[in-house]
Amino acid sequence: MDSRNIEAISFDLDDTLVQYTRPPGDVLQVCFDRLGIAPIFRVEEYYARYDEFAKQCDSMDELRAECFATLAAENGQERHLGREVAAVFSDERDQSNVELLPSVGSLLDELVDEYQIAIVTNGARDAQQKKIEAVSLDQWVETVVIAGHDTPPKPNPEPFERVLQSFESTPATTVHVGDSLETDVAGATAAGLASIWVSAQPNVHDYDPTFSVDSVDEIRPLLLETASESEGN
Repeated sequence: MDSRNIEAISFDLDDTLVQYTRPPGDVLQVCFDRLGIAPIFRVEEYYARYDEFAKQCDSMDELRAECFATLAAENGQERHLGREVAAVFSDERDQSNVELLPSVGSLLDELVDEYQIAIVTNGARDAQQKKIEAVSLDQWVETVVIAGHDTPPKPNPEPFERVLQSFESTPATTVHVGDSLETDVAGATAAGLASIWVSAQPNVHDYDPTFSVDSVDEIRPLLLETASESEGN
């Protein structure tokens, strides 16, 4: 990736730009406690099936109800019990109860003067829009693609191609930033984009991000300093 040629940046949303103030695992445990039952599935199972149900469902409540019912059945419980857990989860979870990750606001303040900025996120439309509005990301972001509804979900290349069309940019002038190797890096690569993987975890999978950083703050030297040096020559 030649940083001097980059014109547009797309970002994943969850755990790249924003995070819940209460982690989903904590909310799920509260649900089991309120119903007076032992845990019937793990939050990691929910994460693993999220994108699958996001493709099928139009709202976050429907997504959870169908996903939790399926997980309950797969763990030897009645489907209705999973739906009861989902109803309590919806009562407990406020999708607007999110916050920007550290350094995200200051980073976007710097980037917005130099680059077109987009969000490419998998998920239920209502939930993702609430998160975006809650932290006023629209002050920096020009284009939002909610993959799974506007397009097939990541890692399909179509969400990234939608950004290219919106910005009239090319794969060579656009980079994607995200925390998932399986969806963000794989999807960006499929669309021909460079990728920046944000994770403090080791890469033990067969995915090859263009760059790896521990936090979004480390994107600055990859883009801004190079651009500044180019302008000074």
